[in-house]
Amino acid sequence: MMLERTNTAEIALHLSPGLVDEDRLVLCDLDGCLVSEGRAYADSAAFLDACGDRLWLVSNNSTHCAADLSAALAAGGLTVPASRILLAGEQTLVHLAQLYPGARLALFASPAMEAEASRLGFRLTTETPDLALLCRDIQLTLERLNSMAALIHGGAEFWVANTDNAHPGHKGQPIAETGALIAALRAMLNRVQYESIGKPHPHLAALALAKSGVNAKDAVFVGDNPATDGAIARAIGIRFIQLQRKGVPA
Repeated sequence: MMLERTNTAEIALHLSPGLVDEDRLVLCDLDGCLVSEGRAYADSAAFLDACGDRLWLVSNNSTHCAADLSAALAAGGLTVPASRILLAGEQTLVHLAQLYPGARLALFASPAMEAEASRLGFRLTTETPDLALLCRDIQLTLERLNSMAALIHGGAEFWVANTDNAHPGHKGQPIAETGALIAALRAMLNRVQYESIGKPHPHLAALALAKSGVNAKDAVFVGDNPATDGAIARAIGIRFIQLQRKGVPA
């Protein structure tokens, strides 16, 4: 185990059960930590097995829902039950459903997120919606981008699942995230105002603490991005381990 302490984080070069063996709750990021472009790192399965039900996945993923992500991870040899997966996109939908039950929603997202929004009771439309939500829209076209910009320009209440510009690919190359789509909107509109409960907002980590019943002093967050993972750890007062991988997935 290689572990280096800084003023703000503990730096690790790979996942090792010894990093978290004294913690009652292990919050872990997904992309760049356990997987890259859907492929597991060589040390991920052993780490998950050692953590067992102490581990909760806390990710800014806004393409999947917990159930389908759990199934996809299992197909790759990683076991994380859907009940212990908190994703920014899905949890934003849950949050908005509580604030605005039955609302008219303009949703720019994957088909899986559209299905979840309908299940939660939203009426999906781009015609005079009550609010608009941007996730990592894998269906993005110029027509959809123009529609989104028109809604924002018209004053629609705008939410985004997360503000990450990118996540790391197999060779460390950037893979476009929701923040890159926000940048495109800014290029069109100059100013874009929005709300978000994705990392670094403390909502997801606080939800994990509440659901697990574990105190912050007994928890740790393992992530690769100090601007999001490190910030959310600081916001709720838990230890942060920054993972700085050098290799690529197995």
